[in-house]
Amino acid sequence: MTMENFVFKKKFGQNFIYDGNLLSAIVLDAKITPQTEVLEIGPGEGTLTKKLCAAAKRVVAYEIDRQLQAPLGALQSEFSNLEVVFEDALKAPIEEIEKNFGGDYAVVANLPYYITSPLIFKFLASRASSLTVMVQKEVAQRFLAKPNSKDYGIPTVMINYQANVEYLRTVGRKMFTPPPNVDSSLIRIVKDPAKPKAKDEKFFASLVKTAFGARRKTLVNNLLGLNIPKEKILSALNKCSISSDARAEQLSVLDFISLSDQLN
Repeated sequence: MTMENFVFKKKFGQNFIYDGNLLSAIVLDAKITPQTEVLEIGPGEGTLTKKLCAAAKRVVAYEIDRQLQAPLGALQSEFSNLEVVFEDALKAPIEEIEKNFGGDYAVVANLPYYITSPLIFKFLASRASSLTVMVQKEVAQRFLAKPNSKDYGIPTVMINYQANVEYLRTVGRKMFTPPPNVDSSLIRIVKDPAKPKAKDEKFFASLVKTAFGARRKTLVNNLLGLNIPKEKILSALNKCSISSDARAEQLSVLDFISLSDQLN
């Protein structure tokens, strides 16, 4: 099979990038150095892979589509620091993936839109130190949203609880082959161990999810879903200096941490 007769598959969300300047910019944006080990997810034909191999210590590329074995196999012959694994990175156990790396590593990915959030959260819970990912523009806006905005929600809180999110660039749909129906954004998510943490992180996650359960309801009414007495909720809100008629989108990440610690 040659790339001229390659059939792009919607089920894999395949949209490849061929612009050399953009590919070089992605590597720079990801802050790849000769000491960096990289996990690339969805290398496709390998256009970004080439740039990563030239800049990084080691690149492990996970590709789900075995029809890309020819171009990626050729790349693996060209670059001694490249290993290609034909598996679904979302389904592969994190322990299996991390056997490929000596320590922490950087994730770089042009992600299929339908796996963006689950894949990001999977690697936020891994040894990866950063994720430089191409995502749908609207998804990037949600990750970067501030309190009191319509885009602010569960993903915003949970990502910013663990990491700092940096907007890098907008990438128009015409930069991809085939062009998707929407524009994309390149973002970099850097884990920050110094960020404040809740006493019980499992309860914190449940609290955030429940708080945004019905956006038209007040925080108090949503939090009743945790089977906590209303009086205790009101008391906790008061201790955290949060209004009793507040809604979830008005709370900062620190507010959620304080409230979680008060209620648990």
